[in-house]
Amino acid sequence: MTLSLLSFSFKTSPIEVREPLAVPAGDLPLHLRELRARAGLSELMLLSTCNRVEYYYAAPDERAAADSLLAILRERLPEADRPRLAQTALLLSRREALNHLFRVAASLESMVVGEPQILGQLKDAYQLAAEHQATGPILGGLMPQVLRTAKRVRSETQIARFPVSISYVAVQLAQRIFESLAQQTVLVIGAGEMAELAVEQLMRTGIRRLVIANRTFSAAVGLAERFQGSAQPFGRLPELLAEADIVISSTGARGFILTRDMVRQAMRARRGKSMFLIDIAVPRDVDPAVNELSNVYRYDVDDLQSVAEANLKEREREGHAAQVIVEQEVERYLRWYEALVAVPIVRALREHFSGVSEQELEKALAQLSHLPPQDQARVQRLVRTLVNKLLHTPSMRLKQITGEDEGRIHAEALTRLFDLRPAASPIDNGGAASQEGARDGRVLHLPLGGTRS
Repeated sequence: MTLSLLSFSFKTSPIEVREPLAVPAGDLPLHLRELRARAGLSELMLLSTCNRVEYYYAAPDERAAADSLLAILRERLPEADRPRLAQTALLLSRREALNHLFRVAASLESMVVGEPQILGQLKDAYQLAAEHQATGPILGGLMPQVLRTAKRVRSETQIARFPVSISYVAVQLAQRIFESLAQQTVLVIGAGEMAELAVEQLMRTGIRRLVIANRTFSAAVGLAERFQGSAQPFGRLPELLAEADIVISSTGARGFILTRDMVRQAMRARRGKSMFLIDIAVPRDVDPAVNELSNVYRYDVDDLQSVAEANLKEREREGHAAQVIVEQEVERYLRWYEALVAVPIVRALREHFSGVSEQELEKALAQLSHLPPQDQARVQRLVRTLVNKLLHTPSMRLKQITGEDEGRIHAEALTRLFDLRPAASPIDNGGAASQEGARDGRVLHLPLGGTRS
């Protein structure tokens, strides 16, 4: 057995398909048990996020398992959408499934490359599957390396360094202007979603004081309570502006909320102390003319978006370095996997030679009974050492080349020549012969025209 994947992600499947497949957290254990039993799966891990629903599994018959999974999942969709399930699914096996899983963990498959949430979501998915006995030697041997690889990507590349959302970028720019945000006062004008996101990022930097001003005072109170700030009447805006180091404005006004004269008066009261204005509103809240004032730094949505796009290009560039790491770790896992497949054959070979040598040694010692005990012991050590040395090189070589055509030929030849009866591999009940293609990047073709990205 090896790893297979059935994926419905934002790249291939519309929300109308992904939405019915999402499983509430409380129903996941039952869902895992039901899918394993009905689809004949040996192992199963379900990763369900807002952008993807993916089933990582191992089964004795991966083709039959895939057909069963699709049939079961089709029941969750409305009748009209059922044909789209297979049409938009991504079904991968072996190397391609491995590569996809490593890329998901490293956030290379995310809508925003480099986002950190996916690693925690994947870790939770694996932990849940393990807690409910849905994992085994395939996922158990694979997932620790997958999680280590994701951490390696973050430590050895700059993939997460460059913010790509407007709120992240706003905070990044503020940190460039002020040596530390811990002592700054933030004024939020309005209570829009974008303003909330920016405040969330700013609060993580430990800002000293948060003030919320909104035309609807109750909305200001609600936002202030959420972020442990203070709500102030909108009419006090000129006074509040003079106290603010960072201003985030996101209203639905048709004209400028902050004019050049208002900011100039505030800067006089501040005695020239720097002010950072983040205008996230469309139409704009802050008069662009404030940029003419000394120590005033104004950024609107277009400014922030241009920085975000530049950062996204940097992340994509770092993504190439991350992919190199992924490929290295996939190869490392495959070497471990293939060596593990060779273990039963190597063990059977050693047991065969040891059995023959022990039988002959017993006969020889019976004829050498006149020798002192220490000499008989020397003969025993000599025979056992000789067997070990003769088998060392072929054993190591077989483990190294198991995944290659040459290795499979040698393994089969050894099995036949010495009439070996190797036990089943811990990760494959079919033995080494069934590993043909383990390194191949296989995509299983879906009955209704499945796709791959």
